[in-house]
Amino acid sequence: MMRLVIGVDGGGSRTRVLVCNDNAQELVHGEGAASAVRPGDAERSAAIIAAAVQDALEQVPDRDAAPRILCAGVAGTGGTREREALTEALAEYELAGEVLVRTDAEIGLEDAFGDGAGILLIAGTGSIAFGRGPTGTLARCGGWGPVCGDEGSGYWIGRRALSVATAALDGREPETALAGAILTMAEAETPEGLVSWAAAATTAQIAALAPVVTGAAERGDLRAESLLDLAAEELVVHMRSLARTLFQDERAACAVALSGGLLAPGTTLRRRVEHRLRSAVPGASLVAGEVRADRGAVKLAVRHLGAAAVR
Repeated sequence: MMRLVIGVDGGGSRTRVLVCNDNAQELVHGEGAASAVRPGDAERSAAIIAAAVQDALEQVPDRDAAPRILCAGVAGTGGTREREALTEALAEYELAGEVLVRTDAEIGLEDAFGDGAGILLIAGTGSIAFGRGPTGTLARCGGWGPVCGDEGSGYWIGRRALSVATAALDGREPETALAGAILTMAEAETPEGLVSWAAAATTAQIAALAPVVTGAAERGDLRAESLLDLAAEELVVHMRSLARTLFQDERAACAVALSGGLLAPGTTLRRRVEHRLRSAVPGASLVAGEVRADRGAVKLAVRHLGAAAVR
């Protein structure tokens, strides 16, 4: 009987699922709604993950295949309480013989570096830098959520873009193309309508304004460009701080990887981050290749099974 390994990447905008056989051969890819954990709401996240996993499993050609282990890396599970709550909630769905819950940063780091040293910077709906030093020490920087942190993230950019737009609309700032673009995105005809939209918007909806800022910057809007420059600076500060923590000095050689929707290869923000890294973290060496957190979840699951077999 084929044994299945399931990896899940649960973020603030969407959930990705990867189903593999026990040799880590990829069989099925799936996707669902955002499943990042909010405090006290692990059941909602578990329901979203379970639905996405069940949909993916229905596409597996071998109907007799049995899910051996599920590893879910989910944003918002850095605290013990949230991690345990999500583990218990997922176990109730009986999706696999064993359930592991990790953070989205942990599974991303696994795909980027395995058990080697390096720093991963993630910028999507939220942001975080997570890394492992030469001695195996793990550390994080940022990732404190939309209220306390997530600087340089999609939500952070979107929230500031709203302030820029409203300030420009009432004359406190110079005119900017962001104002009209954001009104269009929000389907609001007036500033008052924009305020109503923002008050009811989810974190993901605010984060969805980041591409609007990027588009305006690419068309030469100076205010949008300055906002992206500031976002890049905030993200690089995360990496510089973590390089000092894990490698003693930002000039020390360290491998770095970039991940998340805002830092996909070729994006405007990624180019700014890469440029700023050269001077702010001169020891950084950017690794090539795409970081796939769902694949990292599968790798962590396989490693866990191997360690269990040794014991």
